[in-house]
Amino acid sequence: MIPILLEIPIPFLGLTIPIYSFGVMVALAYLTANYLLSYGLRRRLIPHSDVHASNITLLALLGGIGGAKLFHILENFNEFLTDPKGTLLSGAGLTFLGGFILATALIYIYIRSKKLSFLAIADSASLSLTAGYGIGRIGCQLSGDGDYGIPTDVPWAMSYSKGIVSTLSARNADLVQQFKTIFPDKPIPEDILVHPAPIYETLSMLLVFVILWQIQKRLPQSGFVFGIYLILMGIERLSVEFIRLNPLYLGLSQAQWISLLLIVVGLFIAKTKYQTTPTAAR
Repeated sequence: MIPILLEIPIPFLGLTIPIYSFGVMVALAYLTANYLLSYGLRRRLIPHSDVHASNITLLALLGGIGGAKLFHILENFNEFLTDPKGTLLSGAGLTFLGGFILATALIYIYIRSKKLSFLAIADSASLSLTAGYGIGRIGCQLSGDGDYGIPTDVPWAMSYSKGIVSTLSARNADLVQQFKTIFPDKPIPEDILVHPAPIYETLSMLLVFVILWQIQKRLPQSGFVFGIYLILMGIERLSVEFIRLNPLYLGLSQAQWISLLLIVVGLFIAKTKYQTTPTAAR
């Protein structure tokens, strides 16, 4: 793990400025998403594409971080009550689906205020979100921010001993409890190996991006690409949650219930828009 890529010294102040790997990847995700969205809007002949792309990407970033932290607090409210300041300021604990919901709401308000088509822009934004999310998960992998999965003994299990949320048993009581639950007959190791969930998600997003890119090249009815995006994102998040230990509600985690909702909404949008897409574009 490389939580800090480098430190820039400031001699006259006697300080160093740390450059965090997660922050670098978030910046790269932002720039990539902005470029892809701008390209998509120009391709759909939307006026002032670059301006709208910049504004929408900024709203997605702010809403994504704010909503992700809010949903994490709601999902781990006892942790928040125990240490409100630490939970709010921690770089760990960001729930993507929470960020997606708030960011979508902010972008919808912006698009409607500009009298633009939400679904047309959502199609282009789907590619941006997919790329941005995949790059962001590389940041999670480099920083070891706790988005890894449950303890496992699979051959590709990984250690995040130097991460922000370390897998060292002496520094992670929650992970120790998970290990006891999954491997009750095994002694607790000094460093607990876990599923590298960020890698799983980055690879999944690469596949989703390729699928969406192939679909959007045919310029189907506005909204179809967005519908497929919701379906694939829902499936991806629903699946990865099975290797994480989060509070369950009626047998599924909060993220899984939201994922099921996204799949249903995506199926409805995709089916509706497919039926209205000209045959030549199918």
